[in-house]
Amino acid sequence: MMDLEDWLKIEEEELSELKSLFALSEIDGGRDWIEDELIECIRSHYDDPRNIADDITDLGFPAAGALLAERLPTSPRARSGEIGEVLATEFIEYQTEFRVPVRRLRYKDGRNMALRGDDFLGVFEDDDDRLLLLKGEAKSGQYMGGGVIEEARNRLTADHGRPTPISLLFVIDRLLEATGTDRALGRRIRNEMGRRSLRPDRITHCIFTLTGNDPLDHLESDIENADELRPHLSVNLRIDDHADFIAWLYQEVSNLGDD
Repeated sequence: MMDLEDWLKIEEEELSELKSLFALSEIDGGRDWIEDELIECIRSHYDDPRNIADDITDLGFPAAGALLAERLPTSPRARSGEIGEVLATEFIEYQTEFRVPVRRLRYKDGRNMALRGDDFLGVFEDDDDRLLLLKGEAKSGQYMGGGVIEEARNRLTADHGRPTPISLLFVIDRLLEATGTDRALGRRIRNEMGRRSLRPDRITHCIFTLTGNDPLDHLESDIENADELRPHLSVNLRIDDHADFIAWLYQEVSNLGDD
């Protein structure tokens, strides 16, 4: 896991017992400091690092890089959205007790095709052995207004505020393909889904935004009006050179070197 505080200043405002708003911004020199770790992290969302290492051994650097590139989106819109999902996942795992157990981008049907369902799902089993879920929406764009945030909120409140069935089943299926504790977790989530036993207060809602502008006023207004049935997190990561940052990331992710 990346140490995000080597790269970002993380400011949290607790608006109530159930609602927190996070403002993330780059530290001077932080991007250079975290560069290698950030690139490796993004690669890992598209393929298992062990597979990439085996490709390098068996095929060499250029062929391994070309194979990885086949997984990467080429359209600016898809790239922006997927980097938003990646960084949302990394933030949730760094800042909260939730784990996002499945890297969804490894399972896309096409490099520029968006996966259906919720953008990211977190899981946590607390000290009382209760299963808690996090349902998340990630939005990314150079400029973001209130309409995009309203759209994200509407997606969170759909399905009575629960994760969409297709998203939960996707995560469950991947966990059930594993062994040990992951398989047991998949079985538990499947049982809870079948019984529809997860109460609203055990499902956290999260909106994560990656932007070039400052949408914090919109995020604050949105979260203040969100329901009081559950915990809520709203996050903005501001990257001033949003488009150039994303283009640079994908150039570096597919470049595995030559030695």
